[in-house]
Amino acid sequence: MARAYNPSEIEAKWQAKWEADGLYQSHIDSNKPKHYALTMFPYPSGRLHIGHWYAMTPSDARARFMRMRGYNVLFPMGFDAFGLPAENAAIKTGIHPKVSTYRNIEHMRKQLRSMGAMFDWRREVVTCDPEYYKWNQWWFIQFYKHGLVYRKKSPVDWCPTCNTTLAREQVIGEERVCERCGTPVIKKNLEQWFFRITDYAEELKRFDGLDWPERVKTLQRNWIGDRSEGATVIFRTEQGHELEVFTTRPDTLWGATFMVIAPEHPVLDEIVPPEHREAIERYRFQAARVSDMDRMAEEREKTGVFTGAYAINPVNGERIPIWAADYVLMSYGSGAIMAVPAHDQRDFKFARKYGLEIRPVIFPLDEDGNPVLLDAATMTEAYPGPGVMMNSGPLTGTRIVKAKGWDDPGIMRVIEWLEEQGFGKRAANYRLRDWLISRQRYWGTPIPMIYCEKCGWNPVPEDQLPVELPEDVEWRPTGESPLKFHPTWKKTTCPVCGGPAERETDTMDTFMDSSWYHLRYLGPWEKDWPFDRKEYAYWFPVDTYTGGIEHATMHLLYVRFFHKAARDMGLVDGDEPMIQLRNQGMVLGEPRDGHFVTVRGHWHGTAFHAEAIEALPYGTPRSQWPAFGKSETEVRGEVYARDETTLKVRVNPYDPEEDKDAVDLVVVQVTPETRITIPGKENPRHLDLVFHLDVEKMSKSKGNVIDPDDLVARYGADTVRAYLMFFARWDLGAPWNSQGIEGTVRWIRRVWNLVWETAQAEPPTQAPPARVLRQLRRKVHRTLRAVTRDFESFEFNTIVAALMELLNEIQKARQQGAAGTPEWREALDIYLRMLAPIAPHMAEELWVEALGKPYSIHTQPWPEVDEEATKEEEITLVLQVNGKVRDRLVVPVGIPEEEARALALKSEAVQRHLKGREPRKVIYVPNKLVNIVV
Repeated sequence: MARAYNPSEIEAKWQAKWEADGLYQSHIDSNKPKHYALTMFPYPSGRLHIGHWYAMTPSDARARFMRMRGYNVLFPMGFDAFGLPAENAAIKTGIHPKVSTYRNIEHMRKQLRSMGAMFDWRREVVTCDPEYYKWNQWWFIQFYKHGLVYRKKSPVDWCPTCNTTLAREQVIGEERVCERCGTPVIKKNLEQWFFRITDYAEELKRFDGLDWPERVKTLQRNWIGDRSEGATVIFRTEQGHELEVFTTRPDTLWGATFMVIAPEHPVLDEIVPPEHREAIERYRFQAARVSDMDRMAEEREKTGVFTGAYAINPVNGERIPIWAADYVLMSYGSGAIMAVPAHDQRDFKFARKYGLEIRPVIFPLDEDGNPVLLDAATMTEAYPGPGVMMNSGPLTGTRIVKAKGWDDPGIMRVIEWLEEQGFGKRAANYRLRDWLISRQRYWGTPIPMIYCEKCGWNPVPEDQLPVELPEDVEWRPTGESPLKFHPTWKKTTCPVCGGPAERETDTMDTFMDSSWYHLRYLGPWEKDWPFDRKEYAYWFPVDTYTGGIEHATMHLLYVRFFHKAARDMGLVDGDEPMIQLRNQGMVLGEPRDGHFVTVRGHWHGTAFHAEAIEALPYGTPRSQWPAFGKSETEVRGEVYARDETTLKVRVNPYDPEEDKDAVDLVVVQVTPETRITIPGKENPRHLDLVFHLDVEKMSKSKGNVIDPDDLVARYGADTVRAYLMFFARWDLGAPWNSQGIEGTVRWIRRVWNLVWETAQAEPPTQAPPARVLRQLRRKVHRTLRAVTRDFESFEFNTIVAALMELLNEIQKARQQGAAGTPEWREALDIYLRMLAPIAPHMAEELWVEALGKPYSIHTQPWPEVDEEATKEEEITLVLQVNGKVRDRLVVPVGIPEEEARALALKSEAVQRHLKGREPRKVIYVPNKLVNIVV
């Protein structure tokens, strides 16, 4: 007789038992193959949301599956605990970030335990623990010692009212205002620390031996950009300041007639004469209020102002004017360019607008190979192509074949000449910028650098690490970092001369914390090294890494750079830290019934192809129709669902208030030109379709957040886990469906009842038909084969669907008298082992208490597929006459040819088409067809 299913009681019982027994603690075992499974650790915001569960519970299920497959599995968890939200909360409430963060961690740790996941909590890392960020500082110093860290001025978003830097998320709206006070945000130059990630740009574009999604690879390659091959050239101002420029066309240097530098370039403070200073400051003020994206926009008219200063062109000694223009950015390259208006269209437009000299130095060649003279006065656009160098000093007459790259002999000749003269050197450039590591914040890892007036910048001695954050800090409403104003913390002594010095008051970008946390899991107890070397030798690298694709161009790029840099220092092995990567989709807000048309379809690249439409419910008045922007057939940027997704649609001019008939819209393919016909009208009415992607995230402001704690309290963790694995393709995500979980509830309870009711069933007095038992084994082992394959490929929704289908087959066999047979006991055994990774608590309870099997199901091996049992007993034999199908017969698998021929010739349909004629030939394809030729 079935017991009542009480998930809260069962789950608490087994979680306590597993914890007490250390069931999920991972230890080195050289007799087993290892599998390091890692899911991205959460920020301790206070509560886990359903997105955390969607990311973690399927990842946990797969880790459990790998353990049952015989692997020694490591599946750790921790908290990415530094960050801006805690600091903002401190400013508003006065609660110290340390207090709020550890309070949140305590709550979220309880929530994570309620999942029943196989996390090894002995290895927990919390990045705001001094024991952790000590090693952040140690890593920083190693990077510094190996020349991968440098300091330079760089623009930041700055609020002049709050007198502080702002993170990207604190700059809001197209007007770019401060979220705290609404003041327009400006750009300001600050000295900041950088990591030389660009040194690894080319290697980061390669993914040899990695099982990563192609989309992530593409995003990273595009973020890094193509390699631009050229040269860096040193210009000097008349005052002697160096201005380094990068150019892909060093062959055009003799045509550089002016320079352009970014308005925020620090050299302006030293070279602008007094009579031009007011104009420069006014222009700087204007440029500081424009976003980098807008400044770089091709269609935006270029503006600038003359600085009153001049530079010397190194190749010919000419004095050329320096202009400030906002289309040059300090964050891109050196913040200075040489302008060659005859051969660059942007420079050409700028020169024409401001009356600057245009000097052609590359002349195209005619069919006979003779130079075609270019006249600056009559040129209507720049000439960027190949040709012959003219007016170019000692290199006049040099042929430029491709006008691009180092494989152009003419360009290489110019570069070699520049290097001989000491004017420049060969260099490559990428879209990727060096990693800005500095943050003007409190709640982060202090950068372990000390400044002395005499000795300059030097790292903190390693035996003095960690440099801990002071707790007695003053929170200013402006948001400025308290470290700047602490009366004693920043005062220290120089590690070189022993004189008075000051600590760096910037803290590290929190991406530093997550760039190596996978290593700290391999020995968080280690005091003298970032990880336990024995643990590292056994577990590393990470075999499977799971998390959101939104991290493709930040965290997932930084973690690879960090590893490659550490490898080159001899601190780690191998070229990559994570071998396999899988990304989950996003759980979106639940659609509200009757507010929009649903369009479902799939993606080709960035284009969405719709395949089906569900209409607005009848009677929805125009006042309730949603209002949308322009029609979009391509969506660029982040797409959260790429296969089956929801598009909002407005149908026009149909209006129920005009008493028009309402019917469903039925279409097969939707394009921007599609006009959708309403069926059932004598004169079909055609409708235009306007649509865009519905990517509404869950948020408190929209009132559509799903609290997993409420779901667990109502249904139990196992049901929530199972539904999250079932309701959508894991890599795509979908809008939440609160009705859908009820089907999972019914399935879980059916499993529970079936096992309890039949686990101890006696063998039947009358054996069921052998066919019933063979069919049961066939379905069990076919399902096992499919579930095994789908666990390996992260197809969690089809796993749950297959188990639901198998349950129906098992129930059917029960009705046919199979309960209590050896085949029945095998079916229950295999079913529970397949269920264990998905619903671990219920599977354990049924395994131990109902079946009476030894504890624990989670240490049992994964069942083996009996391939013989999966084979069909019967097949459909196609009967043809002269190649045309005339009949079909159900026959045993492996039917002999003679018997198949005989059955075919006895078929009434075949005889009817033979019309008494003798077959000339009979062709038999085993287990497929018989073709009678007459």
